Amino acid sequence: MKDICKDLAAECQALDDVVAHIDDAAWAAVTPFDGWTVKDEIAHLVYFDMLARLSASDKEGFDKEMAKLIEKFETLFEYTLEPGRAKSNKDLLEWWRAERKGMIAAYEVLDPKARLPWHLPMSARSSATARLMETWAHGQDIVDVLGASRPASDRLKHIAHLGVATFGWSFKCRGMEAPENPVRVELQSPSGVLWAWGAEDGADTITGPAEDFCLVVAQRRHYLDTSLKVTGKAATDWMTHAQIFAGPPATGPKPGTFR
Repeated sequence: MKDICKDLAAECQALDDVVAHIDDAAWAAVTPFDGWTVKDEIAHLVYFDMLARLSASDKEGFDKEMAKLIEKFETLFEYTLEPGRAKSNKDLLEWWRAERKGMIAAYEVLDPKARLPWHLPMSARSSATARLMETWAHGQDIVDVLGASRPASDRLKHIAHLGVATFGWSFKCRGMEAPENPVRVELQSPSGVLWAWGAEDGADTITGPAEDFCLVVAQRRHYLDTSLKVTGKAATDWMTHAQIFAGPPATGPKPGTFR
């Protein structure tokens, strides 16, 4: 767990560096994600970091909070944003720092394969990877609206691997059959290393920068607005419907939004 926890801490800090010294107007800026403000994005992250901490260290506390979420299902996102919205920007930032520190400490002592309660049970490593992905994805919303700089790092490999692993889910959540043709994925890492998944002789391929692939599967970019080269129907269908996260089917930006 040490490696994923180290990368999770670094990803959180990279976003912290973006928001640590912004003014109130920047906190209120509306991001490209569902009309959320920068403050909403951090409020979302801290709530689910808190829930992940409970999942990893306090099952009774997790079950109580999950019962509240089920009760508030119709207004779930509003419910999860309320605690953060109620705080000052400074207090929200300090709360996020405390919760993510507690979350990572709870993860570090676990066996990577330990099963943790969540919407669907998952391993400790998968849970930590999901938190890294969410931090990066919602961080992208913030970077986009603020015009901030957040250099890509090889921590993206965790997200790229999760993106490949959710190939079937991208179709299943829409009630669609996943393509039978295997897709070869070859991505150039930020450090210049080639990352690859799938059979080398696959006719359907996706090649290009790892960051672009991660942006697509996290629905922060349409694949046509990236440098990805997508070849074959199965690969095209996947990139059209890619969804790395759980929940109901969602759609990312339309082509041309970030061209």
